[in-house]
Amino acid sequence: MKSAIRKFQWLWRISRLIRRWYYARWNAYPDWTGLLSANRGLWKEALNTAHGGPRILMATSIGSYAHAVSLESAIAAALTFRGAEVHVLLCDGALPACAECDASLYSNLKNFAVHGPSRDLCRDCSWPAERVFNKLGLKIHRYSEWLSAEERHEAAQLAQKLPYEELRDFRLDKLSIGEHAYAGALRFFASGSLEDEPLGEAVFRRYLEAALLTAYATRRLLRSVNFSSTVFTHGIYVPWGIISEVASHEHVPISTWNVAYRKRRFIFSHNDTYHHTLMTEPHEHWESLELTQTKEQELMQYLASRREGLFDWIVFHRPKENDSQNISRNFGIDSSKPVIGLLTNVSWDAQLHYPANAFPNMLDWLVTTCKYFETRQDLQLLIRVHPGEVSGFPKSRQPIIKELKKHIQTIPKNIIIVPPESEASTYSLMSVCDSAIIYGTKMGVELTSVGLPVIVAGEAWIRNKGLTYDASTPDEYLKLLDKLPFRTQLDSTVLARARRYAYHFFFNRMIPLPFIEPKTNYPIYRLKLTKLDHLFPGQSKGLDTICNGILQGKPFVFNNDSITAGEEARDPGNEQSAVRAL
Repeated sequence: MKSAIRKFQWLWRISRLIRRWYYARWNAYPDWTGLLSANRGLWKEALNTAHGGPRILMATSIGSYAHAVSLESAIAAALTFRGAEVHVLLCDGALPACAECDASLYSNLKNFAVHGPSRDLCRDCSWPAERVFNKLGLKIHRYSEWLSAEERHEAAQLAQKLPYEELRDFRLDKLSIGEHAYAGALRFFASGSLEDEPLGEAVFRRYLEAALLTAYATRRLLRSVNFSSTVFTHGIYVPWGIISEVASHEHVPISTWNVAYRKRRFIFSHNDTYHHTLMTEPHEHWESLELTQTKEQELMQYLASRREGLFDWIVFHRPKENDSQNISRNFGIDSSKPVIGLLTNVSWDAQLHYPANAFPNMLDWLVTTCKYFETRQDLQLLIRVHPGEVSGFPKSRQPIIKELKKHIQTIPKNIIIVPPESEASTYSLMSVCDSAIIYGTKMGVELTSVGLPVIVAGEAWIRNKGLTYDASTPDEYLKLLDKLPFRTQLDSTVLARARRYAYHFFFNRMIPLPFIEPKTNYPIYRLKLTKLDHLFPGQSKGLDTICNGILQGKPFVFNNDSITAGEEARDPGNEQSAVRAL
């Protein structure tokens, strides 16, 4: 039996690698050849004009992140047409671990702990991205070119000799090396902690070494080349979290990005990951937003569409059971007692330091909450485990309910758990609740928009908006729980404010790009450009918003009213028009 399992795991790993190679070579990456050959003089003139202009570093780093290469190559071309001299940073196998690695790729984790990705993933990582950026004629910097033999030795020595208990908080010249290395190791294992991973320490040390090498290389590069700005995805993990730390320390402006929920849309942020900036962005970006009847209708139609993810390309769950009465009956919910909903998030995702969190991690929050509700038999706690535990990538290796039962062996009868694989609609579950308690889920934006009171204990983006009950200490949190049940929806003033923020979040912070085409396989989108002049200033309001943010530091806030008829015509699948037609 064990032999058969090992054979299956080996075949699965080989198939994954084959698919990666296929997508890298034939399908996943943009081919600029046709566009450039049809506009060779135009592009050559743009490159010549941009030479000596503001230098922008596209710190793509991981070449096999095809979706990043696609978007960043398009942005690089657009910045070039705006007079910027764009450079690119790529890893050439120099890092002993990175965000491309995950445990599901290795049937024998010891192989990764000893050798890292050098014998497999690194082989087909950098060359596809190099080919894309070379076609554009952009200057490419490689990690190994900016690392000395002494730094390689020092990184290896530090990673192995530091006491394990000091790794997570380790800092190098005020750079949070340990924090991002730890987040990277958790992401590798798809787990909220390393305690139950026999090779957790070895993998953590490998990520710490990679973080140090990233810091050494990017620091030397940024000190040698005078960059006006740097652009990269995520802003966390290894290497992007370290690049962010170094750029900030070297006073180089940062623009981070990530795929938004809505198709063809992206979230950009200044000088930090969006995990932080969406909690701290200035209120003036949305408080004065005029939410007309048309806009409110558009928002509510879109929120209704999210039940099925009709216009989203990030969908963790497509429910088959939407009837709240059937759901209540199936899970044994007592209609005579108030129900308090609790939504978990995926335990390994974005494990960074958030000073305002009431608890050090989601598990501590969940255990505290369940122990509290054990004393409140007048209430029911309805726990909806995040479907991403089983449907996300990578799948969680540390199911939150399994962890909870290590602390509470017998779950009290007034606590109802809906497992991640349940086909029940989360929205229908929340519709029977008096209020909701969340830690880091993004659904707080949606719940407040339909009038449900929300208590926030962690890094949820709805925090700090004057819409929720926010706790920053365990004592504050327990005092908020003492106020339950609320027995009332949000009043009209708060509800109107919640919908203004929701419109800002879903329509203005999520920036559309008409030349992005969703796909059904890896990666989830590709470039669909027919003319280079679609990247010119004035051709796409979304692209102008992004480029002006990178070059001039303007807010990455899109004016959704400014989508032109021409842009929608170039994008026949435009989701905004489809929502209006619902």
